[in-house]
Amino acid sequence: MDNSSGVPPVPPGPADRHRHRDRHGRGMRGPVAPPQVPLAISRADTFDSLVHDSAERLRRRLPQLAGVDFEVQEVPWLAREGEPGSGTDGVPLGGVQRARPGRPDRIVVYRRPVELRSRDRDERAQLVHEVVVEQAAELLGLAPESVDPRYGQD
Repeated sequence: MDNSSGVPPVPPGPADRHRHRDRHGRGMRGPVAPPQVPLAISRADTFDSLVHDSAERLRRRLPQLAGVDFEVQEVPWLAREGEPGSGTDGVPLGGVQRARPGRPDRIVVYRRPVELRSRDRDERAQLVHEVVVEQAAELLGLAPESVDPRYGQD
């Protein structure tokens, strides 16, 4: 570069060095999919929404479930020998945790066992609803068919 003005060249400063955000000058990479596209929703979030939708359907039918918390856990806790749930029936898909002081009744759906037993989203949604109905029936001391008349028909 010809510097005929007699002024020494100024070395590039920090602002000049970062003129381009990446080495090819194309800018920062963005997300693969925008947040409103289902691709950006995780499996856990999708599963949570299935449980929430099923719980809301039951709450509309049964006002007794208004104070019950519905929760998702990844896997069930292992039961020790002699405790409820320690039988050889296999891995539970859901459970009921009775109220304690300061904590309401809870219905828990275990995400990984349900996902492993379902082949696609529709089957998973149906299985989640069945588990929620069964656990609500156990909590209320009712038959699953009285909690949801369509139980077992699909």
